[in-house]
Amino acid sequence: MRIGKTDAPFSAISTSTHETITVRGKDLCGDIMGKVDFTSYFWFLVTGQEPSETQVYFANAVLAAIAEHGLVPSVVAARMTYAAAPEAFQGAVAAGLLGCGTVVLGSAEVCGRFIADLCAKARESGDIEGEALKGVQSLRVEKKPIPGFGHPLHSEGDPRANLLFSMAEEKGVVGEHITMLRAVKAAIPKVLGRELPVNVNGAIPTVMLDVGFPLAALKGISLLARTASLIGHLQEESERGIGFIMSGAAAEAIDYDGPGA
Repeated sequence: MRIGKTDAPFSAISTSTHETITVRGKDLCGDIMGKVDFTSYFWFLVTGQEPSETQVYFANAVLAAIAEHGLVPSVVAARMTYAAAPEAFQGAVAAGLLGCGTVVLGSAEVCGRFIADLCAKARESGDIEGEALKGVQSLRVEKKPIPGFGHPLHSEGDPRANLLFSMAEEKGVVGEHITMLRAVKAAIPKVLGRELPVNVNGAIPTVMLDVGFPLAALKGISLLARTASLIGHLQEESERGIGFIMSGAAAEAIDYDGPGA
C-alpha cells in the first residue's frame, strides 16, 4: 500500500562513493572539515546555501540564547531518564527532546508561524497594525496564548530577547517579522488590558526569519541548541547525579487524593 506522493524519489543532501562523501555539492573532506565552523555547516545543511557573516552571527546568538535555562522540563526528563538508565545516554537525550513542544522550547516555531501569517496578510492589506490587532483578537476569542509573549520569571522583559533585538538594530536586519512582532506587542494592551513582554521565543523566530532562515526549520534551532545543553547536563549527571533527588522531590510535592485519601 502506498501512502503519500511517490513521484519524486530524490534527495539533495548527501551522497557518497568509495572515495568521497558529498554534502550539498561540496566534498566533505576537501571543502568542509577543518574549514567550516559547525554553525555555518548547520545553516548549509538546512538551506543548501552558504550563510553570510550576518546570518552566522545571528545563528550563533540564538543557539546560545536558547540552549540553557536551568532545570526546565526537558532537562529534568533527560536527567531522570539517565539516572534510571545510565546505559542509554542517547535515550536520555531523546527523552529531553521529546518534550520540546508548543509550551516549552517549541513555542518559537508557533510564534514564527503566527507572525509569518500576519506578515502575509499585511502584505495584502497594507495594514500592519490592523492585522496585528486582528491576530491578537483572534487568539483571544479562541482562548489561546499569544506565542512569543510573557514569561513566568522575566516579567519585566526577557533579557535574551532584548539583546537580540538590540543586535538586530545594530546590524540593520530589522525586517517585516520583527516589525510585525512589535505591532503585536502594541496591540496586546488594547485586547488584554495589560502589556506582555516579548520572550526569547518571540525574538528568535522573528530575528531568524528576517535574516533568511526558513520557517519550516525554526524548531530545529531550539532542538539543536537544547541538545548541546542536554549533553552537558547528562555529563554532570554521570558525575553528580540529581535525577533520583528530583524524582524524590516530585513524590514529596504531590499529595494523593484518590480513593481512600
